[in-house]
Amino acid sequence: MRDIASLAELLRETAEHHDPYEKSAPHHDWWDWYAAYITARENGRTPGEASADAARYMDGILSGQTA
Repeated sequence: MRDIASLAELLRETAEHHDPYEKSAPHHDWWDWYAAYITARENGRTPGEASADAARYMDGILSGQTA
């Protein structure tokens, strides 16, 4: 289990990386992007890679291709 400080830091990082997506994307549920980003980071992806992974995941959700 992750300690509180580490989780808080990951959430801060996630919020930072979500901001550019939020400003350019159609309406979406932030928690979907956060979940994709956090999962990618926990699987060893860099912040940039995780942002791209989350954006691709959201493209799937928004187009109806991802459940």
